[in-house]
Amino acid sequence: MQSRPVVIAGAGIAGLTAALAFARHGVSVRIHERSPVLEEVGAGLQLSPNATRILDRLGVLDLVSASAVRPEAVVLRDAATLVERARVPLGAAAERRWKAPYLVAHRADLQSALLVRASESPLIEITTGATVDTVEPQANGLNVSVMQGGIVSHEQASLFIAADGVWSASRRLVGPHEKSRFSGELAWRTTIPVDSELGRQFAALTSLATVTTFLHPGFHLVAYPIRAGHAANLVAFTPGTAIAEQWSGETDAGALRRAMHGTAPALSRLVDEAGPWTVWPLHTVDPSRPWTAASGIVLIGDAAHAMTPFAAQGAAMAIEDAYTLADAVVAASNTADALSQWEAARKVRVAKVARRGALNHFAWHAAGPVALARNLFLRLKSPASLAADMDWLYGWTPPDWLGGRL
Repeated sequence: MQSRPVVIAGAGIAGLTAALAFARHGVSVRIHERSPVLEEVGAGLQLSPNATRILDRLGVLDLVSASAVRPEAVVLRDAATLVERARVPLGAAAERRWKAPYLVAHRADLQSALLVRASESPLIEITTGATVDTVEPQANGLNVSVMQGGIVSHEQASLFIAADGVWSASRRLVGPHEKSRFSGELAWRTTIPVDSELGRQFAALTSLATVTTFLHPGFHLVAYPIRAGHAANLVAFTPGTAIAEQWSGETDAGALRRAMHGTAPALSRLVDEAGPWTVWPLHTVDPSRPWTAASGIVLIGDAAHAMTPFAAQGAAMAIEDAYTLADAVVAASNTADALSQWEAARKVRVAKVARRGALNHFAWHAAGPVALARNLFLRLKSPASLAADMDWLYGWTPPDWLGGRL
């Protein structure tokens, strides 16, 4: 690990976190990003305490906190009546309970904070417009060929980490080349200025200081503040057909409006007037497929296990992957064994998170008697009880690999 660097494909959240995690142990890292410019697509994301705990250890939390918001609660509302169905306290209560803050932020602000810390480390080197072509095992490591500007170069690496996202070109290196699959769901995203007429309309529907999910059989909409509270991030989820194997595209919001049939007029009016809406096809990756190869190749984040965002844990799982991988590899005397143990431990955790997301989606889109049962269940649950239900997720801390315990 000391004589040959770790090579990472992808300078997104997963790749940058992995670089910082390895550099923390004194390991040199080279990141190759295929985009010629480091920029992050997307809008808002939620950073629950299991993620912010790690960001704090990496020295990133203070940077991202400057532009993030600490919401007071997660609130569930009926989209037809706007009645509040449930509330999970966050803010100071979250920090007391889970020993780390719950943040909402713009994805670009998190990546910017990670980049700042990476640029400060003499152990981390980032190249853009560079694509990893092949990774070949050798007697004492890996030979990584990199294409940049039409020129192929070769690097020696102790470990290769594929952090190149849901459309990963590196997934083939650890098994059959399986593409991501369209989940059948579309995400509709936009942001609105809080200090605007639309912002005032939104404030009339729910508090600007919370993460609010509006429940409806045909869709659900999640809204929360970003950019230090100056903007609100809106994302709605509807069934749909794949628009393309790409990240996103602007489109007519007619399909979203049709899915919102029966919604409260004020919420429908807000959706009509907000925009433009960018639609994202939600793709997933089968998490049961291999994530590692004994030769020293490993997938993390969406490259390994892209999931639907209904547990709001996509970024958090990538951050957990990256941090725990560094600890596991550095602590081990045998990299192949470390990767195998790390993969087994992470698959259990990721599978549980995916099940929680599926449960959320089912409950949020419930109709008829199922919706009545859901509402009764939520009415009988206190805010403290709902928070306790999340202890396994938000209260999680990284395993003590360096201490020899999983």
